[in-house]
Amino acid sequence: MLKYIGIMSGTSLDGLDICLVEINSTIQLIDSTYLDFPSELRQELLQLCSPTHNELERLSLAEQQWARLAAQGVKQLLQQQNLTAADITGIGSHGQTIRHHPELGFSVQIGAPALLAELTNISVVSHFRQRDIAAGGQGAPLVPAFHEWVFKPDARSKAIVNIGGFSNITFLNANLPTTGFDCGPGNALLDAWIQQHQQQLYDNNGAWAASGVLSERLLQQLLLADFFHQQGPKSTGRELFNLPWLSQQLSSFPELSTADVQCTLVELTATAISQAVQQHSQAVQELWVCGGGAHNGYLLKRLSAHLPNTKVGVTDEQGVPADWMEAMAFAWLAYCCLTKQPANLPEVTGAQGPRILGAIYPA
Repeated sequence: MLKYIGIMSGTSLDGLDICLVEINSTIQLIDSTYLDFPSELRQELLQLCSPTHNELERLSLAEQQWARLAAQGVKQLLQQQNLTAADITGIGSHGQTIRHHPELGFSVQIGAPALLAELTNISVVSHFRQRDIAAGGQGAPLVPAFHEWVFKPDARSKAIVNIGGFSNITFLNANLPTTGFDCGPGNALLDAWIQQHQQQLYDNNGAWAASGVLSERLLQQLLLADFFHQQGPKSTGRELFNLPWLSQQLSSFPELSTADVQCTLVELTATAISQAVQQHSQAVQELWVCGGGAHNGYLLKRLSAHLPNTKVGVTDEQGVPADWMEAMAFAWLAYCCLTKQPANLPEVTGAQGPRILGAIYPA
């Protein structure tokens, strides 16, 4: 079996998920590690998501720091497993998305892959989204192809939802083409709101949200955003859903407490996901959650309430750890690139056809 390393740095901007896997006809997680972003790097990456001064120099310096942190994590994994760089076929590095505008023909992920290859002496595959966009696609979400490969659809209608900074969903059924799209905000608004008002990085188990009261009026106001009324293929990010957008929406609701807003933001995430499930062509029997949102007990409770006829659980129950799903997916995407296999799903991204994804930086 070939060994690959996957590196995922998502829109939550919390840190790096790094995993070591073995791949042939299946994928097996061997080991994993997580590295927090230093606070200065986290803040810089967040600022780079919007137009700012001296962008090119700041971007170049930030991605070098990102790559050095990633190389540190890779070396840590190798030491834990008593392996050398020569034992690893390749690294799949998603990089850090700082702009996503497929409607303009581009998506930008930084991560200095050439430097990462130099520091690790392992071939690096990165820039996975660009070829799909060049073929007319959204470049996202990319993980549905991995979901299809790893879960091997059967006659049961099931969905996999990744709740990171934003949420995306994959619908699996052996009798139907695999489909999927971005649903909307996942943890991005929840994290930003609690950081602003409670000085905490995230809402542990959704406890703060659960202490608030849902504002149905605010929820309906948030759901007026055009994105929620578009059909897939579609994708989104901080370009649309961010604190300035939320502040604008809140201007008509001065009476709400900060906890009430947090409660309503959980409902927004749960509603967007459940509406996607309810609008699917077949009744979805199972919904399996991965990503950071899998640890938000209150959010899972709200999903179950919206979907009383659907079993809601976490992907650990299906044999894939919720925390490592996306890092494993990008290890698999590197495998597909290096073995010259198409890895996008045109039904998901809207691309003109299957494409081999990724740019290779040899060791």
